[in-house]
Amino acid sequence: MSRLKAVILAAGAGTRMKSELPKVIHKILGKTMLDYVIEAAMEAGAEDIVVVVGHESEIVKKEISYNVEFVLQEEQLGTGHAVMMAKDFIGDEGNVLILFGDTPLITGDTLAKMVDYHIRHNNAATLLSTIVEDPTGYGRIIRDESNTFIKSIEHKDATEKEKIVKEINSGMYCFDAKELNNALDYLTNDNAQGEYYLPDTLKTIMAKHLNVNAMISDISEDILGVNSRVQLYQAGQIMQQRINYKHMDNGVTIINPLCTYISKDACINSDTIIYPNSFIEGKTIIGNNCIIGSNSKIVNSNIGNNINVESSTILDSSISDNTNVGPYAYIRPNSHIGSNVKIGDFVEIKNSSVGDNTKVAHLTYIGDADVGKNVNFGCGTVVVNYDGVNKNRTVIEDNAFIGCNTNLVSPVKVNNNAYTAAGSTITKDVPEYSLGIGRARQVNIQDWVRKKR
Repeated sequence: MSRLKAVILAAGAGTRMKSELPKVIHKILGKTMLDYVIEAAMEAGAEDIVVVVGHESEIVKKEISYNVEFVLQEEQLGTGHAVMMAKDFIGDEGNVLILFGDTPLITGDTLAKMVDYHIRHNNAATLLSTIVEDPTGYGRIIRDESNTFIKSIEHKDATEKEKIVKEINSGMYCFDAKELNNALDYLTNDNAQGEYYLPDTLKTIMAKHLNVNAMISDISEDILGVNSRVQLYQAGQIMQQRINYKHMDNGVTIINPLCTYISKDACINSDTIIYPNSFIEGKTIIGNNCIIGSNSKIVNSNIGNNINVESSTILDSSISDNTNVGPYAYIRPNSHIGSNVKIGDFVEIKNSSVGDNTKVAHLTYIGDADVGKNVNFGCGTVVVNYDGVNKNRTVIEDNAFIGCNTNLVSPVKVNNNAYTAAGSTITKDVPEYSLGIGRARQVNIQDWVRKKR
């Protein structure tokens, strides 16, 4: 099979978005539209990808997630002009996909089918088309009585008869690289908009009696472009349904798919239940038999098996099997929670490890700490990890018991089987089997209240 490349057009400003950001980096379920298109090209087999950038090009380069090439289109003079910027990349060998950075619903499967159709029919150019009820604004695919492809024409240049046609050009193509490069040399801007239209390359290719055809996709939503905030929302709804239904088909229970938001990159195993208003973002992995409660947010985290997350936030962290988190817990980046752990309500953990069978029931902050196994934290414990200049670490070893309202002033160590008394401020290490007490002795002043009043 010949080598496959991809050129993705992403130079436009997207004025209808009414945004200072380039259109193609607006996000759906946490991923830019351009990233979705790059992924589809890669899934279809593209080995090399170039993105044609223009408006706010440096922002586009910074925001996308993949290592691709870039070329600059300083003036936006049409799709043909944009592809001209990539002539050196296109070269004279293999096939090349032409795609748009604002069509996030295109799939690798659809593109792979187009490439296969292109090769099987020995085409020099293959268009991706589909049938829609309202073709307004789209280029039309014109065929003769025998259904043979004749041309693709822009809406503004079409006759009234041609505008009735419901087969539309998606704007996505697979070209023989050499033939495309040659045809680009003959493009002109002799049309209503004074622009260089990529479909006009087809005339040059057909004049050489080479095969040009359109493959009709039966999934019309694949080609939907995004030009406004409303269309961004509509594309997001379709993407949301695709992703949620895929997980449901794989054995995940999603109570309300309309109110559950899952990244395309997330992996969720069977018999997990996800309640409404949950956000599962990035490359999160969730194991079997978990319960993700309402209003939970999990980002780029690894969640084991049999875990219950109730109305909590977990960021860039890992949770081991049979652990309960929440409600209203906040697990901040680089935290590692062991098995059979209880992380209760209003507990915040940051850049810390917590060993197996440890209980942090409620109203506690653990930052920059290494906590062992079978540790019990009383309510209101604070690891005082910041001295105003540096972050310091605290170590709490196995079987320790931290009394309510303890302040552990880092750096400090509570050794194996040690206790701290409730209400203590601990500034020195507590030896094994010892009780650390750091509080003033209580003094009662008789009749103080009467005198105050």
